[in-house]
Order: sequence, then structure tokens, then C-alpha cells
Amino acid sequence: MKEFKLPDVGEGLTEAEIVRWHVKAGDQVKVNQIIVEIETAKAVVELPCPFDGVVAALMAEEGETVDVGKPIISVDDGTGGGAAPAPAPASVPERGQALAEDMVPALPKEERQPVLVGYGVKMGAAKRRPRKAPPSAPSAPSTPSAPLTPSAPSAGPPAARENGPVTGTAAAPSGTAASVRPGAALAKPPVRKLAKDLGVDLTTLTGTGPQGSITRDDVQSALEAAAAPAVAHAVRTGEERIPVKGVRKATAQAMVASAFTAPHVTEFLQVDVTETMDAVGRLRRLADFAEVKVSPLLLVAKAVLVAARRYPMINSAWDEAAQEIVVKHHVNLGIAAATPRGLLVPNVKDAHAMSLPDLARALGALAETARAGRTQPADMAGGTITITNVGVFGVDAGTPILNPGESAILAFGQVRDMPWVVDGQIVPRKVCTLALSFDHRVVDGELGSLFLRDVGAMLEDPLRMLAWN
Repeated sequence: MKEFKLPDVGEGLTEAEIVRWHVKAGDQVKVNQIIVEIETAKAVVELPCPFDGVVAALMAEEGETVDVGKPIISVDDGTGGGAAPAPAPASVPERGQALAEDMVPALPKEERQPVLVGYGVKMGAAKRRPRKAPPSAPSAPSTPSAPLTPSAPSAGPPAARENGPVTGTAAAPSGTAASVRPGAALAKPPVRKLAKDLGVDLTTLTGTGPQGSITRDDVQSALEAAAAPAVAHAVRTGEERIPVKGVRKATAQAMVASAFTAPHVTEFLQVDVTETMDAVGRLRRLADFAEVKVSPLLLVAKAVLVAARRYPMINSAWDEAAQEIVVKHHVNLGIAAATPRGLLVPNVKDAHAMSLPDLARALGALAETARAGRTQPADMAGGTITITNVGVFGVDAGTPILNPGESAILAFGQVRDMPWVVDGQIVPRKVCTLALSFDHRVVDGELGSLFLRDVGAMLEDPLRMLAWN
């Protein structure tokens, strides 16, 4: 029997939510077969199985948040290492509130099996270190080696006979091993984790599982019973509570850290983008862009890339630990994307080295992947400067918060018809507002103003992109 522990699929991630299982107990699985989808703080990731065998048990439920390093599935690989039978009361190991199920015999030597990169191959038997025997309790049976079998009501400890069921749970079967040790709760590690996360005290519950163990249903029933009044009040008052987790939780933490660490400054510039809109129409008719979506964002991105080459300090980061400014000589261009999972900021790697058609294809692929919820952690790592297109929501401008690790972010507002002075005459023009937020530790007012001015100038006259590139 082998257990697959939740790996760190990102950059130092500590937990992930089980989104959907692709297998169930009893299914045959092979190495590298996709078995589960998890949602980390950055993305939804599909995990392959590192073992061949039969699924013995799913150790985490859909919707449950699991810490990295915790087992999520056990697979019977045919080595014969199964769970040991329930030991006698006096032989239950003690590790905090330990479980009879935690006792696993040493595995026999096994043949070398194919495994995933990073999981390695362990040869030889796996053995647990000896555990200390627990101190005997005054009310424990006098024969510690007696098997855990049903007996007459008078044979069990008084507490087991007198305690009734807790509201929201069912009573344990009479004469079971629910009271292996007075005051101890018999539950598997995933159930203990669930109870800890939900704030449920296991010692107050009566288990309905094998040998009186506490199950997930027992924990959930107790929680529902306790929460029923609050839920009824919420229904009456029209309130709804949404758990903060996954991408939304990570985004909130990052935005708070950024807002209260980097001194933000935001500058605004209204720009006549009539020529840019005309250029977008001409690009759409070119053969090189026949199968590519061309939008004003493409030329905004190109203008940012050209301006970043003219002012390299805008494409840099503040290293607090080293007290240094790190100037990046490559541009990983981030594009903020609103998705059902929350705000994601994937980036186009080495965007500065791309041709305009290649940049258009990269932006299109980035947006499609984000909308499908398949953006991977690597796609969002290493960004150097970001664009957020608030114009798609009909918004003129805003004060965007910096993406952590970057020094500038440009908000591109909606393009709309406005009266504009051209050669002394008021004429209707296509106008938008640009808003540039920057880290004032790295970018001073002059540099931020010059960068924003040049981006605006290139959008007023796209030919400047050729002249300054």
C-alpha cells in the first residue's frame, strides 16, 4: 500500500484545495494517469499518479483544503502492505491523539517501479521506528491484550455506557471500541484535519464509524447542528458568506502586501487614439494577422515594450533584503485577467523579443488559457511589468495596485468618442485615459511621467513605435 502526498506544485505553496477527483476507490490506476485536479493559490493543476495499482481510498474530499505533504490517496500496488488489524486498547500508539489506523506494518522488499520525476524510488523495506507504549489509564481494562470485540454492556468503561450522543451526530454502536482511551477521540488524520479547520472539538463527538471512530459525516453533522441558527439568521437578513480561499485569498494577501509595502504613485493621461484605432483596422486586414485576434491592447502592449526599452528603470524591482534595485533586461509582460476564479496575472515571457504577429498570438493564447481556468503557476511567475485593461468593462481609469515584485502597472481605459481640439478646431476623436501606478522607491516622478508620455505619444501616432523601437 502506498500513499501519495500532496506535492508543492508552485513556488513554496503550502496548501491546495481538492477540486475534482478523476478516480474512486477500487479503480485501477497507472503511473502518470491524471487522478485529481487541485486549486492552489495560483492555478488549477492536474496531478498524475506516481504509482501503478488499485485505488484503496481517497483521503481528501472535493472542496477540502489540504496542506502540502499530507496524503490524499492510497494505492494498493500489490506489495501486500495493507492496514494492520485494530490493536488492543493498551497497544494503541500515542502521538498526540493517535489512531489505531495509524499502525502500518513494514513493507516487504519490492521491485523497482517506474515513478514520476521528483518522487524517487525507495528500495528495501520501509519501517517505522518503535513507539512508546501509552501509560495505562485507571479505567482501562485489566487485560491489555484482549481483542476489541463486542461485549455485554457491563464490560465496557462506565463512560462508554453513560455518555449519550451529541446533538447532530448519531450514537456509537453499543459495546464498540469508541472509548479506546478515556478522553481520546478515535479518528483518521484527514478527519482530524477537517475538524481542526472547522473548529469542531472531536472529544465532544460520538463516532459512528468502525469501532466507534469519528467520520467526516460526524464532524459535518456537528458543524451543521451548531451553525443552523446562524444560517437561519443569515437567510432572514439576506446575508451570504463566501469562504476566502485559492486565487482570491492569494490575491488579497498580495494586494495588501503590495499596497502597504511599496509607496504607490498614480499618474493619468488622456490620449487621442484615433490613429491607433485606424491602425488596428488595417492590421486586421493583413495576411500575417489573418488567424489572430487584433485589438487595441496589442498596440498598447507594443508601446509599453518600446517605452520600457527607452526607460529600463521602469522594468525593475526593489529587493528589500539586499537593499538593491534589480533592473531586468528582459520583459515578461503581465496582462491582468478577470476569471471566475478571481484575478490572475499571467505574463508573456520575453515579450520584448517578439514580432508584432507573435505578440498577438501570445496575448490571444494567454487570454484563452485564463478564461478556461488552465493558467499554470509558471505562467504567472517572473512578471516584470503589467497592463490591466479596465476599458473592457466600460471604465475610463483607475488606480491599479502593483503586482508584487514589479515597479509599474498601466491601466488602459475604454476608448470612446469625445470632443477634441485638433488644429484649433473641436472635432470628435477616439480618446482613452491611461493610468500609470509605480513604486516611488524605484521610479521617481520624472521617470514615471516620461514613460507615460511616450506610451501616449506612440498611441497618438503608431509610427513612433517604428522610430523608437
